[in-house]
Formats: sequence, C-alpha cells, structure tokens
Amino acid sequence: MNIHRQRGFSLLEVLVAFAILAITLGALMEIFSRASLATIVSSRYSQAASLVESKLAAVGVEVPLEEGAFSGETEDGFAWEVTMTPFEFTEGVITSGLHLGQLELPSTPYRVNATALWQDTGQVRRLTVSTLRLGERDDRSLVE
Repeated sequence: MNIHRQRGFSLLEVLVAFAILAITLGALMEIFSRASLATIVSSRYSQAASLVESKLAAVGVEVPLEEGAFSGETEDGFAWEVTMTPFEFTEGVITSGLHLGQLELPSTPYRVNATALWQDTGQVRRLTVSTLRLGERDDRSLVE
C-alpha cells in the first residue's frame, strides 16, 4: 500500500492568505498615508507660526508702530498680513482715551494681528496671532 502525504499548501489556502495580506496592506497604506499628510500639515503650521512670529518681531523695529497694515508673500507659498490698531480699554479700566483715572499712560497701546495664509491639501489654511504692543504716546491727542 502506497500512502501519499500532502506537502505544501493547496491553491485555496494560498488565495485566502493573499486576500488577507491584501486587505491588511491596504489598511496599513491608508494609515501611513494619513500619518504623512498630518506630518505635512503640521510642518506647514510650524512654518506659518515662524513667519507670523518674525513679522510680529519686526513691528516697532523695521516697521513703525502706528495704525495701519502691511502685507506680502513668501517664496514658499505663504501670504501674510500685519494690522495695527489702537487698543481701547474697557469702560471700567480706562475712562477716556489715555487717562487712567487722573493718571496719563506713558504710551499708546496697539493691538497687532499677524496672519499667515496658505493652500494645503485643497484648503486655504489660516493662522492668526495677536498681541498688544506699546507705542509712543501721541501728544497731539492730549493737546486741547
């Protein structure tokens, strides 16, 4: 009597193994794709944060601290804008313009907004940073 033992895998077993492998690899590729996209978006946000910080640092040094706006674009696809407006304190803190009760403030506060815009994955993204800066007091407003 000749007994034959089966060696290896049947065709059905190989096909099932390949199907499981294909489904698993498809899911892994989706995960890696989303992770790399998130890394790119994070990198662009970091670039935008550096850009707006540098523009805020330029206010009062390279750009006079006065009411107005300036804007531009960078070579790597960012558009930016910096706006400066006089800051008005609420009624309870400052009663009129530059006077705190009977005291005059030594400088004029300005709200400075720096915004970066860029195109990313088909969407326009925006990062805005705001701060208060003290500028020179406008003595003309105090003359009556």
